[in-house]
Amino acid sequence: MIAETPSGSCYAVIFTSLRTDGDQGYAAAAERMVELARGQPGFLGVESARGEDGLGITVSYWSSEAAILAWKQHPEHAAIRERGRSTWYSACHTRVCRVEREYRFQQ
Repeated sequence: MIAETPSGSCYAVIFTSLRTDGDQGYAAAAERMVELARGQPGFLGVESARGEDGLGITVSYWSSEAAILAWKQHPEHAAIRERGRSTWYSACHTRVCRVEREYRFQQ
């Protein structure tokens, strides 16, 4: 589903990852992280996709850099990040961007 972000600027956190084989609790943890993020001040939405080759991209949208930092420092999120590095991902990159404008099309 496409996230509904407000018009005007916001911030995007782009998390690109390459999964290891097997679930090992990944699906439940990913679901929990989305649920937890939705409750965080400044959270605007999320979009995520993963290919059959294990490459995934998740983009979360936030109202401010302070909201992103608070999410990064959330204890449960920090614990899951560490599990991702040790168990679920063979590689991952996180990029933080300011969204200056957007263009929409919908039928």
